[in-house]
Amino acid sequence: MRVLLTGSAGFIGSAVRDQLEQDGHEVVAVDAFLPQAHAAGDRRADTHVVDVRDRERLAGLLGGVDAVCHQAALVGVETRAAHLAAYAAHNDVGTATLLGVMADAGVSRLVLASSMVVYGEGRYTCAEHGDQRPGPRRVAALEAGDFENHCPQCGAVLAWDLVDESARPDPRSGYAASKLAQEHYAAAWARLTGGTVTAVRYHNVYGPGMPRDTPYSGVAAMFRSALERGEAPLVFEDGGQVRDFVHVADVARANLLALDHTGRPDHPGFVALNVCSGRPITIAEVAGAVAAGAGEAAAGLAPVVTGQFRLGDVRHVVASPSRARDELGFTAQVDPLDGLAAFATAPLRSPAGGQQVLDQQG
Repeated sequence: MRVLLTGSAGFIGSAVRDQLEQDGHEVVAVDAFLPQAHAAGDRRADTHVVDVRDRERLAGLLGGVDAVCHQAALVGVETRAAHLAAYAAHNDVGTATLLGVMADAGVSRLVLASSMVVYGEGRYTCAEHGDQRPGPRRVAALEAGDFENHCPQCGAVLAWDLVDESARPDPRSGYAASKLAQEHYAAAWARLTGGTVTAVRYHNVYGPGMPRDTPYSGVAAMFRSALERGEAPLVFEDGGQVRDFVHVADVARANLLALDHTGRPDHPGFVALNVCSGRPITIAEVAGAVAAGAGEAAAGLAPVVTGQFRLGDVRHVVASPSRARDELGFTAQVDPLDGLAAFATAPLRSPAGGQQVLDQQG
């Protein structure tokens, strides 16, 4: 199969490219090489340097293409309202442009990289009142060290539960809003053209080749960087935030399964699937696993729980792996505790070479 892969030089995109090529697919590699995401050494000679908003350049690359795997996106957590326009320009306009060019070229299969951030907070239940949808946590409560969500009816601490793909989206950042917009554009495109879309909602992706100290780095990379500087990893809140961490090799494999899924005759047109490990882990456990994997380099540098918080962070969000298992046959192979320990010494990318447009976040 001939596959156009956007974002092919990125952390996840490069892993997807390697997997596609290993499976015998012909890859048309496209990346804009945004300076806040890439160092000079990321570029391969056969990669087309194209911004997905460039309709004419994209049109010239879609000849003979059977499917598109769309990984390109501006990522990170914005801290100023001025950042919103950048997300809209790259993620919303870029995806809409790509879809229009695909329609003109008769390319009808798309795998779309989406994200857990479309959910906002995860799923919560009260022992007495059942499922609940908590609003944003109050600043006063966070300042007092109360990081949990509470039942709006009785005030009890809510227990987290697995989030499946039927959960109502609740994006709480500009990046999250742009990822949900990508899904909406793709679903509209599928209805208009008869095309098929499998949107893979990544949870916390980590692994070899992750970039150092950029907005594209996750919290595991930030913990590792602290250890390499001889500093203890700093854990926000009380460290009890529960997440799902999925290895980039599993994510790449899920993309190939999703590519096959778009070609099924019973495909509904648009479907979103969680891509996760299925093994919940707390942020304190993430820090501990990275520190354990660092060995002697982490001696005397046990993670420190700070009690600090960031407005906009969610408390718990843990994915249900059931639908991806049932529809794709996908089950993650890397246990987070093992993978995060190995990540502590895995090769990473050099820092990006250009001026960053977004503030760094863990």
